[in-house]
Amino acid sequence: MSEDLISLLPELWTALGETGVMLAIALSAAVVLGGPLGIVLFLTGRGQLWERPRLHFVLNAAVNLVRSFPFVILLVVLVPLTRIVAGTTIGPLAAAVPLSAAAIPYFARLVEQSVRDVSPGVIEAAQAMGATPLQLIVKVLITEAAPTLASSLTVLAVSFISYSAAAGIVGGGGIGDLAIRFGYYRFQTDVMLITVAILIVIVQSVQAAGNLLSRRLDHR
Repeated sequence: MSEDLISLLPELWTALGETGVMLAIALSAAVVLGGPLGIVLFLTGRGQLWERPRLHFVLNAAVNLVRSFPFVILLVVLVPLTRIVAGTTIGPLAAAVPLSAAAIPYFARLVEQSVRDVSPGVIEAAQAMGATPLQLIVKVLITEAAPTLASSLTVLAVSFISYSAAAGIVGGGGIGDLAIRFGYYRFQTDVMLITVAILIVIVQSVQAAGNLLSRRLDHR
């Protein structure tokens, strides 16, 4: 291990922690807000339990609008909101604001697609047996779609690892910031390589854990 890497170990651990904070906040926001949004998108669609064409159109348009923004541009657009929410525009907490804003509609769309794959016959059977809307959502839609939802969450996590690295470009902290400051600006190739290797290990670990969880939830 080179002297550059040894001297950077404390900053490397800090960067890993910052990346973890950004991902934890963004993924939590996606699950808590994006998950229900995806369910509502499905249920308000044509022929569904809560069919509301106008509401569905507005929600669908809002999801598409946010998802159409390249993440780096979304970082810039949300600077005023970031300053209000986090009190600053620099650091992992600030970067978590646009990350969350991007993650919520991203996961909502994945959830909508996942529950759409649930057999209509299962939904109709639950309705015929007098299931309440809450029971239909929890015991039918979420339960039946659980393996796909786990895969969707894995896709979200893997995608937003790269998003969190991009946040380093604008001072968001984390592994991306470390790679830019030392690997790019200071031409320390070994630092760049080690950060890339760490990101690869993280992505592979998350993907493996997601695949395992999906298989555990699949009782077919």
